[in-house]
Amino acid sequence: MRNLGLDEAIRAAGGVGALARKIGISQPSLSNWERVPAERVLSVESITGIDRAILRPDLYGGQNAVDETDAARAREYALLSALLRRAPSRDLLRRLAALRGDASPLGIAHAALGEAAAIATVEITEREFFDLFIGVGRGELVPYASFYLTGFLNERPLARLRDDLLRFHIERVETEVEPEDHAAVLCEIMAGLAGGGFDAPAGADRILFEKHLAPWIGRFFADLEHAKAGDFYRRVGVVGRTFVDIESEAFALVS
Repeated sequence: MRNLGLDEAIRAAGGVGALARKIGISQPSLSNWERVPAERVLSVESITGIDRAILRPDLYGGQNAVDETDAARAREYALLSALLRRAPSRDLLRRLAALRGDASPLGIAHAALGEAAAIATVEITEREFFDLFIGVGRGELVPYASFYLTGFLNERPLARLRDDLLRFHIERVETEVEPEDHAAVLCEIMAGLAGGGFDAPAGADRILFEKHLAPWIGRFFADLEHAKAGDFYRRVGVVGRTFVDIESEAFALVS
């Protein structure tokens, strides 16, 4: 029997099939869920707007709730993961259009993304996503750590990442089609670590970031910021680059 949080997410998405499409898994796989898996909570929250404490109160409710800063970090990673995994739906564009920001660099980046979302259409963002990440033969950008660090796919950076994920007891989801060093997958993992969705040791988020994101993902977001095929997605690049800079500075302060 599905729990209340999963039922709420399905209703918000417009049905089981709609939610499955939005998070990139098959409908039969989602139909087998009794609750939202820990590693999918923040993506489902970002896509449906259903709070994580409703989706998984056992992880995010009461005394187990994470502090405000880590919750904000988790939301940022979840948003980036959702936008790098597939083009935004009409509903996500609508919610992004409501983004507002303060005078900080990240606030300004959020506001610019909101403005871009307000004038974008699903057709435009789907075309951008295709040209950027899929393409005819290959997209303009290749969002994998192995490619950025070695020039090839499925190389040593992926093997080293898998070793650390095993050490942190983070298992690959059966329905995941991308390797773990894809930018969207890494952001989803970081969202789970920051938001307390994984039973990982303290400091695992810092280790993962410094070893497996910091060496390349800032360059990826900078490339996205200046991509020829993007308009909406250039704003995503600014948000990602700015957020990665903040993460780098914050982790450096505790080193």
